[in-house]
Amino acid sequence: ISHAWMQHQNNPKHPYEGTTFPLADKDGAYTWCKAPRLSGEVVQVGALSRQVVNGHPLIRDLVAESGGNVRNRVIARLLEIALVVTAMEGWARQLRPKEPFCHHARMPDEAEGFGMIEAARGSLGHWMRVRKGRILNYQIVAPTTWNFSPRDAGGVRGALEQALIDAPVRKGEKDPVSVQHIVRSFDPCMVCTVH
Repeated sequence: ISHAWMQHQNNPKHPYEGTTFPLADKDGAYTWCKAPRLSGEVVQVGALSRQVVNGHPLIRDLVAESGGNVRNRVIARLLEIALVVTAMEGWARQLRPKEPFCHHARMPDEAEGFGMIEAARGSLGHWMRVRKGRILNYQIVAPTTWNFSPRDAGGVRGALEQALIDAPVRKGEKDPVSVQHIVRSFDPCMVCTVH
């Protein structure tokens, strides 16, 4: 949170230990977004990343040829539409309308847990700690938080900031189209980022 409008912490925290306390007039801050890292590394999440990890030959070839760019992020999203529609047909056939779909349990007095899922925009994680039957701490790392991460304490830029370096700006352009294309190719949800 070194560049976020949040109260300073001595060092990075795991989401179980993380806090989110706003500090709107913090010097050097320029965002409400935290800077999550995986083993100290910047991570880009979303359709392009998923399909590279899944080994899709078209996406792997495109990334090998030209990297993680606007075109390749959009093609990966289009590809996933086709893949997900087929999967959804199978999921729909598995539905049993009269079977239970939710299992209720008693809230424990002491617990901690996390939930991780691959959402449309990318990797989403929730971490929660319960003490004395109440939520003690709840932290979310949303896909846009990964992609729109600001610089970290070491000055390393997040995925979007890196993608914007050397974006072309036409002479006289007040709202650079290339910047808009780059930002939108990450499929941002800024509301989810500012948890």
